[in-house]
Formats: sequence, C-alpha cells, structure tokens
Amino acid sequence: MADASFLHRIISSLRGEKGYKSDEELIGLFVGQRDIGAYEEILKRYQDKIYGLALRITRNPTDAEDILQEVFLTLTKKIDTFRGESKFSSWLYRIAVNASYMHLRAEKKHEADVSLEGYAPYDEKGTLMGRIASKDWTDRPDKVLFSKEAIDMIDKAVNQLPESYRVVFHLRDVEGLSNEEVAEILGLSIPAIKSRLHRGRLFLRDKLSDYFYEWSGGK
Repeated sequence: MADASFLHRIISSLRGEKGYKSDEELIGLFVGQRDIGAYEEILKRYQDKIYGLALRITRNPTDAEDILQEVFLTLTKKIDTFRGESKFSSWLYRIAVNASYMHLRAEKKHEADVSLEGYAPYDEKGTLMGRIASKDWTDRPDKVLFSKEAIDMIDKAVNQLPESYRVVFHLRDVEGLSNEEVAEILGLSIPAIKSRLHRGRLFLRDKLSDYFYEWSGGK
C-alpha cells in the first residue's frame, strides 16, 4: 500500500517538475490573461475532489453531478473575488460545501443535526467498553482491507455517519486536509473538528469491527 510519505514524495517530485504551477499561479494566469489552459488545469485537479465531496454530503450521484457543475459555474463567475487570503483549495472546498448544503435544503433532504456524543458509552481509553479493542482489525492485510467487498462495507459505514461528522471525516481522512483547513472550510473551531473526527472514527471502527472480525473467523 502506498503510505502517506510515499505519496508526499510523488507529489513533491511532480511539483518539482519544470512547468508545474501552483493553484494560485494558475488562478493568476486565468484572471490576468484569461488563460483557458490554466482554468482547464484547475478543473482537472479538482473535479474529482469536488464531486467526491458533494457525493459524500448528498449520497446521491445525480445531485453530486449537479453540484459539481454549479461549483465550477460559481468559480467562473466569482474567481475575481479570490484574494489569496486562504489557500485556493480551501476557498473552493468552501464553495462546494455551501453548494451541497443549499442543494439539500432546496430538495428538503437536509438532515437534522445528530450528535454522536451519546452514541455509546466510551471508556477512558476511547473504546466502546472494550469491544473495539477485542475486535481490532487495523492489522488486517491490505488484500482484505482493499477488497471490493471491504471497500463497499467501509463506504456504507461512512455514509451512515451523521452529516456533520461525515463531511469532517471526508475532508480530513479522505482528502487529507489539516484540522486548520477543515475548520476554515466549515467555519468551525479546531477543537470542534477534532471532536467530530474522533467520534466519527470510533463510530466507523464500531460499525466495521464485526465485519472484519467475522472475516477472520473470530480469531
């Protein structure tokens, strides 16, 4: 499995290539010179990310496609308002989050806030009364963790997270953003992000523990 340090080296290598331009440089070229190639490169970099985020929030591929188009339409209209006070990626993710929630409200699909604070009795070690620890599956081989069946199970479990925890988990653990970036995108404090991420991870471990425990034959 490609670990984070390996992926970081690959990305760093690509960024070191002659001709590589940062997001901010591409935006500057598009705004200043109407460089269509720069705009197309931005689309190429972010269309899958924005679609994935919208899909995670709405859990509906058709809605996610609509939101993707809306986000890039908004980008075209408002790109002149980007001042560079935050990273471009954070600015774009914030547009996508807002567009997704507006879409859900318009479709009357917005979930009521659900808290995981009382989801289960956590002991002092952060486990569910020791149940997770006894069914720890984190050392399962990659061929198991990344099998299609396992990925489907993980995806299903993530989609069971309440909306406010699901979006934090996606931005932090799927997109790999920092706590600071996620807090800025969602307009929340860093402690709130850390709390939601922690509760969300415990929820997922609980949901997935039975599946991987059964796979191992209860060993």
